[in-house]
Amino acid sequence: MGKKQQLSRRNFMKMTSMAALPLTLGGFPVLAQAMSKSSLFQAENDKILVLIQLIGGNDGLNTVFEQSQYANLQSVRSNIIIPQSSIIPLNLDTGLHPVMTGMQDVWNKQKLGIIQNVGYPDQNRSHFRSTDIWNSASSSQVYESRGWIGRYYDINYSNYPTGFPNATNPHPFALTIGNIVSETCQGASTNYSLAIEDPFNPGSAFAGAGGNVSANCYGDALTFLNDTIAQTNAYGAVVEAAANAGNNLTTKYDDFGNTELATKLKHVARLISGGLQTKVYIVQIGGFDTHDNQVVNGANDTGTHAELLKEVSDSICAFQEDIELLGVDHRVVGLTYSEFGRRIRSNGALGTDHGDSAPLFLFGNCVENQ
Repeated sequence: MGKKQQLSRRNFMKMTSMAALPLTLGGFPVLAQAMSKSSLFQAENDKILVLIQLIGGNDGLNTVFEQSQYANLQSVRSNIIIPQSSIIPLNLDTGLHPVMTGMQDVWNKQKLGIIQNVGYPDQNRSHFRSTDIWNSASSSQVYESRGWIGRYYDINYSNYPTGFPNATNPHPFALTIGNIVSETCQGASTNYSLAIEDPFNPGSAFAGAGGNVSANCYGDALTFLNDTIAQTNAYGAVVEAAANAGNNLTTKYDDFGNTELATKLKHVARLISGGLQTKVYIVQIGGFDTHDNQVVNGANDTGTHAELLKEVSDSICAFQEDIELLGVDHRVVGLTYSEFGRRIRSNGALGTDHGDSAPLFLFGNCVENQ
């Protein structure tokens, strides 16, 4: 199965800084590097990154288990820890929460990687500030307004959104499946991500009446609004066309209950198969701020956290099978992340409080079990 990789918080931040060496997954660079436009958008490069944000701070210690550390965990979180006999073994020392059978499936296909203990130096335990740090891939001592993906696009598309979409770049650079664009894609002047809830009905708006526009701040605002509406409508038409041209082939979305996250990933798979040239997709699932009632008292493998992990696990499993059946899996890599982990010691309310580092999951055809 391979040896699990250990990545320190400091080394992770070195990797994700603008000055870092390029990190590639299956040949697709995922960090904000000073690369030429053609290296990412040339016709033969059709690689895609899917980000899954676990909002609230996932309790990694009740997600991925090191069997050799179980006794230590038992001593400080006995009221919430999963029974050791229930843990799904992945290899001799590493296991998953018992509801994560879908993720076990992906692991058995050797398409899942687990990176333990990922965070950053001088951890900030505020949801808002830590999310900003993650989305910008910046130091906790720096206030960076741009996201790490937005910085990448700014290098080659600093005039965006003026003149977009166009014949060279007719499709959205990034899509957030939801109603709020991801801050990972925030650039210097605008966000490179388009927010879409339903790709079959992306919505449209009417621009203001034509004619002369006043040469003042009001006219500037109206021009900006009209340009934004026109751009959004143009991108929406492209997204809708891809949704209609695309397909979903697995039955697992239905088998797993078509949860909110599964539906979002189902949309992503369909858009990819429909020919959308978007390089980055972001989906989100909330509820991980489990200060209380993380588990059901006396049944620690059930409860709020178990339900969330099952949704994440089942959704990734269904998505991975779908893109395999669609024949596009060689182009796609996925990554989960959360703003922080939870503390080692549980609290008296059957929950956990804000902590530091946590595990990340990488999944895809180009990912080896780690």
